Amino acid sequence: MKDVLKKYTDLTGKPALPPAWSFGLWLSTSFTTDYSEETVMHFIEEMQAREIPFDVFHFDCFWMKEFEWCGFEWNKELFPDPEKMLKNIHAKGLKVCLWINPYIGQKAKVFKECKEKGYFIKSTDGNVWQWDLWQAGQGIIDFTNPEAREWYKQQLKGLIDLGVDSFKTDFGERIPTDAVYYDGSDPKKMHNYYAYLYNEVVFELLDELKGKGQAVVFARSASVGSQKFPVHWGGDNLSEYSSMAESLRGGLSFVLSGFGFWSHDIGGFEEKAEDDLYKRWTQFGLLSTHSRYHGNIEYRVPWNFGEEAALVSQKFSKLKNSLMPYIYSEAVETSKTGVPMMRPLVLEFPEDYTTHTIDKQYMFGKNLMVAPIFNDRGEVQFYLPEGTWTNYLDNTTLSGGKWYEETHDYFNLPLLARPNSLIIEGAVNTTAAYDYSSKLKVHAFEITETVTEMVYDIEGNYIGKITITPKEDNYEINVENLYDVQVLFRNRIIEGMDRDEYGSILTIQD
Repeated sequence: MKDVLKKYTDLTGKPALPPAWSFGLWLSTSFTTDYSEETVMHFIEEMQAREIPFDVFHFDCFWMKEFEWCGFEWNKELFPDPEKMLKNIHAKGLKVCLWINPYIGQKAKVFKECKEKGYFIKSTDGNVWQWDLWQAGQGIIDFTNPEAREWYKQQLKGLIDLGVDSFKTDFGERIPTDAVYYDGSDPKKMHNYYAYLYNEVVFELLDELKGKGQAVVFARSASVGSQKFPVHWGGDNLSEYSSMAESLRGGLSFVLSGFGFWSHDIGGFEEKAEDDLYKRWTQFGLLSTHSRYHGNIEYRVPWNFGEEAALVSQKFSKLKNSLMPYIYSEAVETSKTGVPMMRPLVLEFPEDYTTHTIDKQYMFGKNLMVAPIFNDRGEVQFYLPEGTWTNYLDNTTLSGGKWYEETHDYFNLPLLARPNSLIIEGAVNTTAAYDYSSKLKVHAFEITETVTEMVYDIEGNYIGKITITPKEDNYEINVENLYDVQVLFRNRIIEGMDRDEYGSILTIQD
């Protein structure tokens, strides 16, 4: 199956490598909530005061005035000096994402310009194709028109010049089949292709202005080839356990369609989330390639769901950041091969027929298996392929080839390291983007044959590697271009090595 994905993405394009910072936690204003600069800065300061690491702050639609979407103009009543505000946010070590879409309401100031210059999709009678879905009289940008593409880019460039780092490219899937395009494209075929063109325009601009490897969008709609413009999220799910499970099922289907990176709204989008659900979804969300707190009618800041929720957020955000040397190495491989980072078990264990129908577990990279908890009792059933697996969090070991049922609190879940694997941790847990070359902690699990792990920097460049080969009563360890490395052999007592509660430790200095 991996070979199929490799060949498919050879034809349709490999996923671009998202910037390292994008793998950190994203915090959103949510969709229909009222917010201002004061609200935004309060959320940021409270997250940092509570030591909940996050890397991106996202402004959803109300950074613009209501019904002037998408006119690209800040609501100056709520954000009187956007450039100064964005500088202040950057000074706190954060990136900024803005919500946009390809539809322009008739009330927006730029609507008249787009109409006069022919930048909208047209009806068969030659007039602008308009509808009232979501906002009155909106037109749809025609990305088959080179001038319209350039105009759209210029609107975004103005925002990037202010300090915006990324865009949530919402919508793009609601496209008419009775319209006329600038280049004469078949409107029925454009229903899928439109999403590609829309995200291509935005991604290319970010790539051009931010630099190679710094482009990332948060896209809703996609089609064949859209994997070249990551990241995509699962759309408007419900704040229910059943929808949480459906989100994973849909995500696994999505990545088997050639997409390397995927996210979902932590806590669900529609309705209000219960505290219990929020904490369980936080575990799942922060063990996904991209992690975002976002909702519809309520703020999704952790402390709104109880003090324990804030602690759960803190723990799993720090965990993900510490795992970034492993995570980013897997991301680099995904960008090279087209094999997704989050993957169904069947993709990693195709010869184990039990894995073929499992849709409530996944591999996070090739070496970590995750089984999220989808109920308020803390109960989880999961399957392990052959071998001895180790819970990364509590160090318990389980024999594979069988099903298990466990109960966990909010600070634990089945996060299991594959036998004969290395998981590399970094020295930093406060942000996703940092130096991955030194002060590394290599966790070695059930090493029975030679195993190698690569390390890449935050630009995706190769740094070095570590190789461990088992010998009769010891191990041969080779380290290339990595410094101050500590190797922890989980659940192993090895003569001559220091020990901690998890196993034997060997420290390799410069």
